[in-house]
Amino acid sequence: MEPARLLDAYERMNVIRRTEKAAHDLFLQGLVKGTTHLAAGQEAIAVGASAALRPDDYVFATYRGHHHALARGATPEECLAELMSRATGLCGAKGGSMHLTKAATGMLGSYAIVGSHLPMAVGAAWSARLRGTEQLAVAFFGDGATNIGAFHESLNLAAVWRLPVLFVCENNLYMEYTPIADVTAVPHPAADRAPAHGIPGEVVDGNDVVAVEEEVGRLARRARAGDGPAVLEAETYRHFGHSRADPAAYRPAEEVERWLKHDPLDLARGRLAELGVGEEAVAGADERARAVVERAVEAAKAAPPPDPRVALTDVWADGGAAWRT
Repeated sequence: MEPARLLDAYERMNVIRRTEKAAHDLFLQGLVKGTTHLAAGQEAIAVGASAALRPDDYVFATYRGHHHALARGATPEECLAELMSRATGLCGAKGGSMHLTKAATGMLGSYAIVGSHLPMAVGAAWSARLRGTEQLAVAFFGDGATNIGAFHESLNLAAVWRLPVLFVCENNLYMEYTPIADVTAVPHPAADRAPAHGIPGEVVDGNDVVAVEEEVGRLARRARAGDGPAVLEAETYRHFGHSRADPAAYRPAEEVERWLKHDPLDLARGRLAELGVGEEAVAGADERARAVVERAVEAAKAAPPPDPRVALTDVWADGGAAWRT
């Protein structure tokens, strides 16, 4: 990744990190409705993957999907306003934290039912194949989703039809509160199972934005060339608990300390220094990210609540619910 692109990726990760921190603070102030599942610490996966994708590619994420929405074109103001149930929210206050969606930029949603979006990504890839667009579908999912049927069903059908779809596992070591290693027979729950379906399974440092960009780019080129799907397991770590109700006391202190020293922003700063990018340029990116998020917080706070008259718009395919008998 060239220095200018890496600096841009660093700034994007910085914006995501600060947006997540703002969501955390707003929740504690009682301004965020419902709960939140923060992805702080996992920014390199979203930003690195997005850097390797085309603007018209499709992305599907889990309920821990703020970073993917932001990486695919949603603004911090749109996301924070959605979390605060404002009319200017990304989904008009109809989705909340767990359902951030921006179809216009290919962000086809975040899904609260574990693994439910994997078959959807297969369907999107099939659609791209039928239309001959060379678009790619990418499903991001947690390590816990590898132990449900939809994971294996999706891999199998994608392999049979050689579809242009990538399955990217964000392995943060824990399926909610349970270590994935305690309930899974193989060391890499996603990558080690891919060969059973006749497709490649790769492992990457999910906190290294450059490594993620390179691996996703390579697998994307392979899929667009007609060589079928692949599984990429990105090893990472969430800085917060599973949700805002979880203090994450079950995680060993030494494990937390080790992963916090392997922070995506720190790794990117180190790479920038190696490439000769000066501290002033990095500080400028930090300042721009801070200003963007601070403005977003104030704008979201000042935004009006949604108009009840639009509650049923953008919900049913025909604009209303009368057909549902």
